[in-house]
Amino acid sequence: MFSAQPFTFEVMNKIWRFIRGITLTRWIFICLAAGFLVGAFAPGIVPAIKPFRGLFLHGVKCIIAPLIFATLVSGIAGAGSMKQLGSMGLKAIIYFEIVTTLALVVGLFCVNILRPGDGLHITPGAIDAAAAGAGVKLTFGGFIEHLLPTNIADAVVRGDVLQIVIFSTLFAMAALAIGEKARPVVKFCEALSEIMFKFTGYIMLLAPLGVGAAMAASVAEHGWTVIFPLLKLVGTLYLALAIFLVTVLYPVMRIFKIPVMGFIRQIKDAVILAFATTSSESAYPMALESMEKFGVPRRISSFVLPLGYSFNLDGSTLYLSLAAVFVAQASGVELSIQQQLIMMLMLMLTTKGVAAVPRASIVVLSGTLAAFGLPLEGIALILGVDEFMDMARTAVNLLGNCLATAVIARTEKVRLGENIAIIARP
Repeated sequence: MFSAQPFTFEVMNKIWRFIRGITLTRWIFICLAAGFLVGAFAPGIVPAIKPFRGLFLHGVKCIIAPLIFATLVSGIAGAGSMKQLGSMGLKAIIYFEIVTTLALVVGLFCVNILRPGDGLHITPGAIDAAAAGAGVKLTFGGFIEHLLPTNIADAVVRGDVLQIVIFSTLFAMAALAIGEKARPVVKFCEALSEIMFKFTGYIMLLAPLGVGAAMAASVAEHGWTVIFPLLKLVGTLYLALAIFLVTVLYPVMRIFKIPVMGFIRQIKDAVILAFATTSSESAYPMALESMEKFGVPRRISSFVLPLGYSFNLDGSTLYLSLAAVFVAQASGVELSIQQQLIMMLMLMLTTKGVAAVPRASIVVLSGTLAAFGLPLEGIALILGVDEFMDMARTAVNLLGNCLATAVIARTEKVRLGENIAIIARP
């Protein structure tokens, strides 16, 4: 009798420590499996847990405006001055835009050829009823007219990501032009961005429940075979990233005469860390050190590498174009070439507000889906396999930023690696 109580307490304490030690990623996998089993064998209880899917989606939507505004303003206005950006900043921005555009093209090409969304049947919920059908009919002329909001508060209320990004960019440029007088506002935005990162972390605590409820609802409604298109989505992304590496990043290394094997040897540990943690920020110190060992001066690496964290997320950009069309395919919406080009232009802007933190791409994806009248339920479904995709796209993000740093260094006539000739002046 006396030994039972401490034994029970000890066992319960061990169980509690074990539960606390389970990471968010593992909880997502656990709830994903549980949702699959519930949908397949106990569909009667699905209506009771389905509201958690909507709760999580609402949480994601409320993050969009403040997170994008804070990250864009602190990133652009925090650069210091227009003079400090200089020619190096201009070259970096041009390079970022070219490469991320190619990433969008590769993503759209692969998702249209392989069509991983076929076989799913996502229908818009009540939270999408207001937007359903409106965004999909957007024309190029309407897109241009729609760039600036008539009222920023109205854009925030509607969750119009594109207008929020345009407003935030112009606001940041104005703050940068003013200089020191705008410093308190920039400091506020820096603090706001940190708060929103933490806020995002709190919302992501709902992800396991949202994922489990979404999987249970999908399996109960469509059957257990719903899992196969999701596995096809993962395979499509990995294939698209591989194509991007071979057809875009490898030729860039050749064009700028960057030693391929030496570059890979220097950054492999940082890329592996980013892959394992799904956060390129966690690998930033290691990547910075690796680039300096590769021969990139600190004045270049400390400027281009962090700049790329906001403007050169190749893997996330490719993923967003692929995921958005995947949801369209799964919901039975056939986007025309013109609509996909408009989506590409929109993503070229909205991806500049994506922070290099785990699953931050979901925030921009939700805004893109809303703009084209596509159901946000697709996000909860994608989250079931998002961890596998997040690892790959985060690794490509970091690799792309390291390569961008090396490219800018070569344009500045810097020797990289061993036995590398200086690029001849044109």
